[in-house]
Amino acid sequence: MISARFLRFIVSGALAALVNFGSRIVFSLWLPYPVAIVLAWLAGLTSGFLLMRRFAFNDATNQARSQVAWFVAVNLFALLQTLVISLVTARLILPSIGIVREAETIAHAVGVLVPVVTSYFGHKHFSFRRVDKPVGGLRK
Repeated sequence: MISARFLRFIVSGALAALVNFGSRIVFSLWLPYPVAIVLAWLAGLTSGFLLMRRFAFNDATNQARSQVAWFVAVNLFALLQTLVISLVTARLILPSIGIVREAETIAHAVGVLVPVVTSYFGHKHFSFRRVDKPVGGLRK
């Protein structure tokens, strides 16, 4: 059974992914693909933090400063996943199966989707944790 929290995470994340994906297309009009991915990630990061804090993890009791720091750390890992998967898919996988047209857009969509599970658990256990569930078994 899927929890209500996970569904709220998916909706919040989907909206942030749309910001990420859409802004990457706009940024790509003027910037190289890898730079556009990173800037789009920043746009998605900001919208994702606000949405997830408000809707998916609104019962978190750790300090906002801690939430921001962990949110950025979890999303840096997601950015690395997105960047590697997007580049490998656009430059190697799609061309090898004959897909060249819109390869970067297709690859970026795949790259954005992949870190959903790792991000959920990272945010649940680190970014938006309850203080009564300490990190690493140590109580603050």
